[in-house]
Amino acid sequence: MTDASRFPRSSPYWPVVSHPQLRRVLPGLAVSALGDGLAVVAVTWLAIQLAPHGQRGTWIALAMAAYTLPSAAGTVVFGRLLRGRSGAQLAGWDAILRATALAAIPLAYIFGALTLGLYVVLLAASALLHSWGSAGRFTLIAELLPQRHHLPANAVLASIAGFATIVGPPLAGLLIAWVGPVWVIAIDAATFATLALTYRLALPARKSDHRHERGASRTAGFAVIRRNPALLGLLVLSLWFFFLFGPVYVAMPIHITDDLHASATLLGGYYTAFGVGGLVGGVVAGHLRRWPLRATTISIVVGFGVAMLPLGLGAPVSLSLPAFALAGLIWAPYMATSMALFQRSTSIAQLPAVLAANGAILVLAVPLGTMLGGPLVGAIGARPTLLLCAMAIVALGLTAGAIAISRRSSRLPGDAAITVVSASR
Repeated sequence: MTDASRFPRSSPYWPVVSHPQLRRVLPGLAVSALGDGLAVVAVTWLAIQLAPHGQRGTWIALAMAAYTLPSAAGTVVFGRLLRGRSGAQLAGWDAILRATALAAIPLAYIFGALTLGLYVVLLAASALLHSWGSAGRFTLIAELLPQRHHLPANAVLASIAGFATIVGPPLAGLLIAWVGPVWVIAIDAATFATLALTYRLALPARKSDHRHERGASRTAGFAVIRRNPALLGLLVLSLWFFFLFGPVYVAMPIHITDDLHASATLLGGYYTAFGVGGLVGGVVAGHLRRWPLRATTISIVVGFGVAMLPLGLGAPVSLSLPAFALAGLIWAPYMATSMALFQRSTSIAQLPAVLAANGAILVLAVPLGTMLGGPLVGAIGARPTLLLCAMAIVALGLTAGAIAISRRSSRLPGDAAITVVSASR
C-alpha cells in the first residue's frame, strides 16, 4: 500500500492532529493566534488615535514594545513561582493574564478613563507571562508526544501562527474601519479567554511526574542553558539570526519608496509573499523529522541569507519578490527545528524554565536589530543595509556550521549525549 493511499494516516501530522488531547487544544490555539494577528494592527492604530499628532511615532513604538518586551522581565520575576508547573498551566495562565489585561482596555475606554499611559501599562501587563506561555505550549508537546513527533507538532504551531499573520492584519483593517481599534483589541482579549477555557476544559488536571529542585533561583533556566554547550550555541545562533534580520524592517520600506520609487502596495506584496512562503515552509517542516536537526537548523540560517541576497543586490522585482517568498519558506521551519532541539536536549522537568529563558532573550533580538536599522540605513542606505544583513546571516550560518563540524570531529561519532544540568548548582 502506497503512502498516498494511506493518507492522512501516513502524514507526519496525523499523530499530532489525532491526539485525543491535542486535537481539543488546537482550535483554541488557532483562534488565539488569529487574535494576535488582529492585534498587530489594532495596537498601533489605537496608539495613533490616542496620541497627539506630533508624538504618534513615539507612542506607537512604546505600545509595540510594551506588547512584547515585558515578557523578558516576566521570565525572571516569576521564575521561582512558575518553575515546576505543567505546560498546560503555564500556557493557561498566560492566556488568562492576556485576556484580563487586554479586556481592561475597552473597559477603560467605555468609562472614558483610557489614557496613553494606562494603555501602555495594560499592554505591558498582558505580556508579562508571554515567554512562559510560549514555553508552556512547547512543553505540553514534549509531555504528550514521543520525541519522534515533536518536530511535526512544533510545525503545526508554527503553521497556525503563520496563517494568522497572513489573515489577521487585513481582517483587522476591515474590522477597524467598521468598529474601531479598541473593539478589535476586545476581540483579541476574547480569543485569549477562549484559549484559557480550552486549556482548562480540554486538558484534565494532573500532577506532574517531573519534580524540580527545591530552592531553584529565578534564573534557573538561564543557568541550564549556560552550562549546556549545545543549548548555549543554539541560543547564540538564534539571537544573532533574529538580530541580523531586525534592520530589514527598517530598510525594506525605505528601499521600496526611495530605491524602487514604488508604493506601499509593493511593500505589502513582499510581506504577503514572505508570509505565503512561511506558511508553505511551516507545512514542509514536519516532513524534516528524519533530517539531522542541528545541521538542518544551521542550514536554514545559511539558506535564508542566500535567499535575501537578490533583494540586497538590487535584483528586479520579478526576481527579488519570489526570492523573498523563498526566504519565508526557508525561515518557517527554524522555530520548529530549534524547539525540537531544546525538547530533546533538556529534561521535561527543566524544559519550561529553559524555553522561557530562551524566549526572554530572543524577544529582545529583533527590536534591538530594528533599532540598529535606523542609523545603519541613514549611514549606508537601504539597499546596502539589506545586502549587509543577508551577507552577515550567511556568514553566521557558515560560522555555526564550522564550529559544529569541529566539535563533532573532536567527539565520538553519533549524537551528542543529552546533558541535564542541575539548575540549582
